[in-house]
Amino acid sequence: MSLEKELKKLNIGKIKEKQKLEDFTTYKLQGEIKLVAYPKSVDDLRKLLLFLRTNDIKHMVIGRGSNLIFVNDYYDGVLINLEEFNGIEIDEDTVVSGAGVNLIKLAYKVSRAGLVGLEFAAGIPGTVGGAIYMNAGAYGSDMGYVVDEIVVLDPNLEVKILKNRDLNFHYRTSFLQKNKEYICLEVKFKLVKGSVNILMDIIEDRKQRRLSSQPLEYPSAGSVFRNPENDYAGRLIEELGFKGKNIGDAFVSEKHANFIVNYGKATGKDVKMLIEEITNQVKEKYSVDLKIEQEYIE
Repeated sequence: MSLEKELKKLNIGKIKEKQKLEDFTTYKLQGEIKLVAYPKSVDDLRKLLLFLRTNDIKHMVIGRGSNLIFVNDYYDGVLINLEEFNGIEIDEDTVVSGAGVNLIKLAYKVSRAGLVGLEFAAGIPGTVGGAIYMNAGAYGSDMGYVVDEIVVLDPNLEVKILKNRDLNFHYRTSFLQKNKEYICLEVKFKLVKGSVNILMDIIEDRKQRRLSSQPLEYPSAGSVFRNPENDYAGRLIEELGFKGKNIGDAFVSEKHANFIVNYGKATGKDVKMLIEEITNQVKEKYSVDLKIEQEYIE
C-alpha cells in the first residue's frame, strides 16, 4: 500500500501527494514535495506523528515556509501543515490564536480591535506558530514582548503549556527553534488597549516605507542575514557590489542588498550558493561572520 493510502486510512484530514514546493515557500522555489498532511485537530496530529515516527518516515511541521530554503528539488517526506489550527479569540486585552493563523491577518485584526502590541507584525509573512519558532520581529519589537504563553505538543505527544519565561526568546530565536520536537499549537497574547486610528496609521506608514525600500514585488524570504552588531548586513553586501548579482534565477535585490529574490525559476541550491558566496566575501573583506536568518532543509 502506498504511503498516501496509509495516511488516508488514518482519517486525520487532507492528504495531498506530489505538491509543488513553490506553494509552500515564500521564495517560490522549484521542486516537489512527496506528501503534505493537514491534520484537523490535536488528536489527528498526535495520530499522524505517532505513525510517522513508528515507521521512521521523514517529516516536519511547516507554516508558510517564509524562512525556509529547501536545498533539494524533492522533499522525500511528509510536510505537516497546521492551517486547520486557525481559531482566533479576542477577550478584552487577551488574544488566543491557533498556530496556523496568518500572522499578518492576526496583526490587522487585533489592531482594528484597538489592541496595541502586534502592529509590528503587520508586514511579516508567515503563521503565528512560525513566528513563535523564529521569534519574528520588526521595528524594535518581537513575539517575546507580547506572548503570554503557548500550548505545545511535547516530544511525548502530550499537550503542555509553556510560559513566556520558558520560551527563551532572543533575537530571532526561541526555545522551539532549539527543541524541534515541541510543536506550537496555540498562542496566548497579552496586549494593551489603544487607539484604532493611531494603530492603523502606524501600519499604513510602515507599509508604504516597506514598499519603497524592499523588493516586495518578487518572491523572497525577507532579510537573509541578521544585522551584525552596530552595523547593517545590507550595507556590507552592497559595498561589495552584490546588488543585482545572481546564480540562476536567485538574485540579490537591486532595491535592498539583504534580500535575495526569485526572478522566476530559482531553486534552493541557487539561493544557498548565492548566500554562501556573500557570506565568504563579507568574511574575507570585513572579518564579519554574517548569520543567516533562514533555515536550510535537506
